[in-house]
Amino acid sequence: MSSSAARRERRDGSTKSSTVKQRTRRGDPIWARLMVLFGALLMMGSGGAIVGTKVLLSATTGAIDQNNMLGAAAADGGNQKSINGALNILLVGLDERPDNNELVRADSIIILHIPASHDQAYLVSIPRDLYVQIPAVKTLHPRAESTKINAAYAYGSDKGGRAGGFQVLAETLKNLANGLTFNAGAIVNFGGFQEVVEAIGGVDMCLDQEVDSHHIGVDKTGRMVPRYKYPAAKPVHYTVGCRHLAAWEALDYVRQRYGLPNTDYDRARHQQQFLKAVLKQAKTQGVTSNPVKALQVMNAAGKALTVDTNNIDLATWAFTLRNVTDNELVMLKVNNGTFNPKKLADGSEAEHLSEESAQMLTALQKDKLTEFVMQHPTFISTSAEG
Repeated sequence: MSSSAARRERRDGSTKSSTVKQRTRRGDPIWARLMVLFGALLMMGSGGAIVGTKVLLSATTGAIDQNNMLGAAAADGGNQKSINGALNILLVGLDERPDNNELVRADSIIILHIPASHDQAYLVSIPRDLYVQIPAVKTLHPRAESTKINAAYAYGSDKGGRAGGFQVLAETLKNLANGLTFNAGAIVNFGGFQEVVEAIGGVDMCLDQEVDSHHIGVDKTGRMVPRYKYPAAKPVHYTVGCRHLAAWEALDYVRQRYGLPNTDYDRARHQQQFLKAVLKQAKTQGVTSNPVKALQVMNAAGKALTVDTNNIDLATWAFTLRNVTDNELVMLKVNNGTFNPKKLADGSEAEHLSEESAQMLTALQKDKLTEFVMQHPTFISTSAEG
């Protein structure tokens, strides 16, 4: 494996895409895409008996790639027999571009935690620049190394493809969070997810920060173009307020981190808001009760989604989590939503978990997250949402 190649880090400003017309097919992957895709599968188990059937699940999930990706981080050692008790799902977002010769890094990482009661869901975003120890993983990553967590996927994928990248990342998180294991995982790329959002007609969102798009501009003819190719184009501008956003607008807004006070943390909050807006829109559009609409969404999802259900079929997942979406998603802020620097031996600074954030991951691993949140209410993201 080329260590120098693995260390090259793609920034938002260097992404490339085809010409943007009335939408964009490009963007930093965001964890919201993952949750909506995997969540859409699960949501079909709630809200309507018509959709919550094994026949429809089979029809809608046949095109979805299923693979063993969790490795040593799989619950029950990869021999999961049931999904009783607390559940953890690892969600990873990628920007896999045919024109990109660099190793792909995981730009979006989230842990979805569901308590043993199966009636609530917590979302914990892991900062992409978090400094961690990536463990040695046989055939994929021969030596343990301390670096940014988003490199874990790059290291594993260099030799093991998508499944290998996911495995090294999952095992890194297991190492970070006191032996945390996962009952399922999902990975997705940008293009297919945008089709999912288009299938539900866009979303209603309340934007809480004003920002210029770093990625999309408008040229002199009024045509939307990618700014990397047309730097003189006037950037698309997003103002504070509530409105309906087309799929490309919503996805572009939640890509932005440059120009925001807390950069990636603000972006993570916007992604959380977007997720809630999409889930709400999916319900409004009848995804949970209309077989035709469900098929449209799942067909779009199948083009981008890879899942590891850890030996439990999707119909069982849907039935088990049928009550989760009846309650509000609780979105939690790592490091209280701000950069937490710590000096390294060479004098440089890197992002580390605060003491309380480390306690939160321990609480998640022990299914004590509800108690942690009650004692630390400031960790809840309470910003405007869709």
